[in-house]
Amino acid sequence: MTSNTSVLNNLIETLKDGQEGFRAASEDVKSPDLKSLFSEFSLQRSSFAGELQSLVHDLGEGEPEDGGSVGGALHRGWIDLKAALTSHDDHAILSECERGEDVAVAAYRKALEDPDISAPVADTLQRQYGDVKAAHDRVKALRDATATK
Repeated sequence: MTSNTSVLNNLIETLKDGQEGFRAASEDVKSPDLKSLFSEFSLQRSSFAGELQSLVHDLGEGEPEDGGSVGGALHRGWIDLKAALTSHDDHAILSECERGEDVAVAAYRKALEDPDISAPVADTLQRQYGDVKAAHDRVKALRDATATK
């Protein structure tokens, strides 16, 4: 497996974990605006994962990842979301989503620093990174805004 495939599969797992985390969060927040935002981010992560899966296919190196990982979710920051969801506390849920987003941003940064990834893969990752970073910043700002309520 080349560096490209390995990098892409790691990001696919991260995106799938984020997709599931945002889906779960959308079902348990009280705010209709947050429900809509989290649903949007879940769909975005699904789309990004699909795009990366297509790149893995194009590289001709076997089957791409098709899900997150149970153990990986812990490392990707989404595992504590379950506890926050049971509280139905929007601030706690936003805090856990932001933690998961910290991990996603770091995963993209690490992938983009890999000297062995090809230019087309790097272009796709750079574009996705911009959107992931924007989502992270939006979740963080909402988390900070709900802290004072």
